[in-house]
This record gives sequence, structure tokens and C-alpha cells, in this order.
Amino acid sequence: MWWPRTPPWYGRNLRRCIGRRAGWRVGANREAEMSTFIRSFRRLSLLSKYLHWEEGVMYRLNHVNAIRGLRRIFAVSSRLGNGVAWYTLAILLAVFGGSSAWLPMSVMMMSAGLGLAIYATIKHFTARPRPQVVHDGLVLSVTPLDKYSFPSGHTLHAVNFAIQITAFAPALAWLVIPFALMVALSRMVLGLHYLSDVLVGAAIGALLAVSSLWLVSALV
Repeated sequence: MWWPRTPPWYGRNLRRCIGRRAGWRVGANREAEMSTFIRSFRRLSLLSKYLHWEEGVMYRLNHVNAIRGLRRIFAVSSRLGNGVAWYTLAILLAVFGGSSAWLPMSVMMMSAGLGLAIYATIKHFTARPRPQVVHDGLVLSVTPLDKYSFPSGHTLHAVNFAIQITAFAPALAWLVIPFALMVALSRMVLGLHYLSDVLVGAAIGALLAVSSLWLVSALV
């Protein structure tokens, strides 16, 4: 597992166990230290429960691969969400949107490059394996671009581009928002990411988009 599992004991049992092994005479300072240990292990317990729930979500979504038509739709969405669709749309807006589109589209492209650097760095340091490496029975429908999953770069770019394009051209919201959702969902359906990978990727993408919109408004 990527994160440690919950220890088999915590709370009062942890307090008695540690106190007995170390021969402590529990005073005010020891009470504070014990409380810190207890809170830490309770947090680990909650994390373990979340990861178990997330694993169930992953398997349920991956079952969609059994439907050939849906599998193809999600595979195409994932492939286009790798950057092809977003960069193409940004270039078209820059070309046909007039001079007013140059600045927001340029900032959008720079934010995409920054997003690439951010998620690549996080992946390097967290080194969370892809779901199919850790869990048996997953159907991997497409070949992953790299061996680590946290966070989802596809989702990061999808949310980043969708928010900025919608802000610049609201008439395209009906197209880019559903497509961004499809890209994010496809990463889990295809067995490439956990839910937490997608959520963190979306959060980073949203932060980049909001920062980019603020920069454009400041420069105009």
C-alpha cells in the first residue's frame, strides 16, 4: 500500500501498551504525549478506512469496462484529454477569437506548462503505484503514460482548461465542462487512477485556472 495501514491497537490500549513497555509514570507531560500518539493513530485509522472505501469505488467503476461501447468512449476521452483536444481548442480560440484572445490563451498555455511541472514533481516524490500494480482483478484498458498515479495529470489539465475556456468563451461551457468530467471519470474507469488522484488533480487544476484568470484580469 502507498500509505501505512492502521495499527491493530490505538486509543486506551495504545496508552496502556506503551506505558507498560516503557515503564512510564504517566504525568502531565506523558499524558500530553499519549494524547498526541492517540490522535495520530486515530487519523491513520480514518485514512485506512478511506483507502478501503476508495478501493471499492475503483473496482465498481472499473466494471464499466465490461461494456465494450462505453469502454471505447472512455478510452477516446482519455486519449483526447491527454492534451490534444485542449491545445487544439486553445489554438483555435487564439486564431479566431481576435486580438483579445491572445493574452488569455497565452496565459492558459503557460499554466498548462506549470501544471505539467507540478504534477510531475508530485508524482516523483509520492511515487504512488498505479492501481493495477497493487490490486488484482482490474481491467487495464489503455497503456499508462508512466508508472505513478498521484495526482492525475489528465484531470489537472481538464479542469484547468475547462475553467479558463469557460471564462473566456461561456458559449463553449456545454462542450468543455462535460468533456472535462468525462476525462476525469475515464481515468478511474480505465483502471489508471484512484479517486484521490483525480480529486487532487482537479484541485490543482482549479487553483491554476483561478490564478491564471486573476493574472489576465491584472494585465488587461
